[in-house]
Amino acid sequence: MSRRGTGSVYEDDHEGFDRPARHTRPRTKDRPNYSQLVVARVVTIDRGRYRCVVDGRAVTAAKARSLGRASVIVGDLVHLDGDTSGEPGTLARIVETLERTTVLRRTADDDDPYERPIVANADQLVIVTALADPPPRMGMIDRILIAAYDAGIDPLLCLTKSDLDDPSEIVAAYAPLGLAIVVTRIGAELDELRSYLDDHVSVLVGHSGVGKSTLVNALIPGAHRAIGEVNDVTGRGRHTSTSAIALELPGGSGWVVDTPGVRSFGLSHVDPRNVLRSFSDLEELTEDCPRGCTHAATEPECALDTAVAEGRLAPERLASFRRIQVAQRTT
Repeated sequence: MSRRGTGSVYEDDHEGFDRPARHTRPRTKDRPNYSQLVVARVVTIDRGRYRCVVDGRAVTAAKARSLGRASVIVGDLVHLDGDTSGEPGTLARIVETLERTTVLRRTADDDDPYERPIVANADQLVIVTALADPPPRMGMIDRILIAAYDAGIDPLLCLTKSDLDDPSEIVAAYAPLGLAIVVTRIGAELDELRSYLDDHVSVLVGHSGVGKSTLVNALIPGAHRAIGEVNDVTGRGRHTSTSAIALELPGGSGWVVDTPGVRSFGLSHVDPRNVLRSFSDLEELTEDCPRGCTHAATEPECALDTAVAEGRLAPERLASFRRIQVAQRTT
């Protein structure tokens, strides 16, 4: 790679390839090969600077202009060029994003066509829901579940503040889905939750004030994530985490990504067929459905109802699946 000029401003062959001068041809048809460069994980983004981790050390990087806007998100694995020592005052450069295994997305609402990628390469989505203060919203849980199924990420439901209310109703509502559920309370040990997080890249999603940052601080001593309070009038939490951040669990046993609290979770980007594919037993049963069947409760000849009547499908599981379907179509 050739560099011209001095200081921190320079041009390279990659930029020359992607940004030819007007009325000229690219200098080469061969794209640069970055396979020998350092691979890093993007752990947070702040005002155009990308905090990365390389072999346990933190490296600050800028992004090559050729990559475009929104091309690098938290969780991405990237190739770094330049100074990757992590020494104060140094700045590396992200020149390439490696292929992602998963991308968790949402839209601002169901009418918004613009997808907002939240995190890349997560293999587990932890839906954090308080049992009280603020109260649980099953509609929101269902919608985040849909986003997980659509992205191909395994969901886990984490119920916090069980010292304030009984979790049995929520557990009963989601157990038929075969969903892993962990119940926690303030000050209690988190051994069960840790066992689910080990060897995974887990993204925590939920309302403001449900306890995501409290969990992160308990799981990772020294994380120092800000903790907010719930407004007594509105019942809503205050946004304390302003950007997503990936943090490594003690002992290098996995990663957790703490995300800002959300008050809505749009699903305009989701293909409804992806939700059904996440329920392999139900998908197999729907092969006997008439053409065009939506599998809703109003369908007169849905094979899922037949399976329930014949004892081949638990009615609770069908009811839970249909609740998920409704959540995809409503706010």
